[in-house]
Amino acid sequence: MKKTFSLLLLSFTSLISAQAFKGKGDIKFDIAANIQNGGSGIRLSNDYGLGENISIGVVGSYLLSVSRDELDNKPDFSDRVDIKARFNANLGNVFNIDEKVDIYPGLDLGLRNFGAHLGVRYFFTEGFGIVSEIGFPIAKYKPEATGFERLNNQFVFNIGASFNL
Repeated sequence: MKKTFSLLLLSFTSLISAQAFKGKGDIKFDIAANIQNGGSGIRLSNDYGLGENISIGVVGSYLLSVSRDELDNKPDFSDRVDIKARFNANLGNVFNIDEKVDIYPGLDLGLRNFGAHLGVRYFFTEGFGIVSEIGFPIAKYKPEATGFERLNNQFVFNIGASFNL
């Protein structure tokens, strides 16, 4: 019985073929927690494959929980939200690692800065995986940003789910 079960399990798992980045025409949708100094929230992103190792996309984030400032003020909607256009170099196949894994460095242009990011996606099945990404500003539009202007304008960490569309 053990041998039969093991054989069935091995056969079933070999049929599952998840691929992290397929190249041109590939579409990814991520939903993740956004964690940064002074707040946390939700992040949504969509990436579209233009070529074997290139994708472009859009990212939106909204901070749900934000620390009050020294004067006990709460941030406005415009302080909590950020939208970015992005470019990724999908390098999973370049590094010749498991096809379920994609490592993607990239650049983004947002409402508050020009920045960079580094992310990793791992797909368990053809349609579902996990994503983790860090991001940081390279050039801030307002270098002397203070208070709530620093939200979405600093180092951020994201972790969540990724879906193939």
